[in-house]
Amino acid sequence: MMIPGTLHVPEDCRAVSEVLARVGGKWTVLVVSELGRGPKRFNEIRRALGSISQRMLTLTLRGLERDGLVTRTVFPTIPPRVDYELTKLGRSLLEPVSGLGLWARRNRPAIEDARRRFDASERRH
Repeated sequence: MMIPGTLHVPEDCRAVSEVLARVGGKWTVLVVSELGRGPKRFNEIRRALGSISQRMLTLTLRGLERDGLVTRTVFPTIPPRVDYELTKLGRSLLEPVSGLGLWARRNRPAIEDARRRFDASERRH
C-alpha cells in the first residue's frame, strides 16, 4: 500500500513511475489481459489484439518478460513453438488492471462531460 505523502522521496517516485510506465501502457494492459485467459503463442496474441504491430508486440512481451511478469517457453519442435504465459507476479496484476479498466468504462461518460465543460469554459476565456 502506498502511503500518502511519500512520493516526494525521489527513490519512491522513480520506482513508482518506472513500474507504472510498464504496467500502465496500452499494449501491456491488453497483453496481460489476453494472457490472463491462459498461455498463448505470439500469433494468437497478435490476432486477439488486432491492431498491434509485430514489433510492438515483441517489445511489449520482452519488457514483460524482463520485469518478471511473463515467461517465454520454447518447445523443441520443428518449427520451434514458443508460448507466453503470465507468471505468478503477472497474474497478480490482473486484478488491478481489471479494476482500472472497469473504473475507466464506468466513469468515461463523466470524464467526457467534464472535458466538454472544461473546453467550453476555456473557449470563453
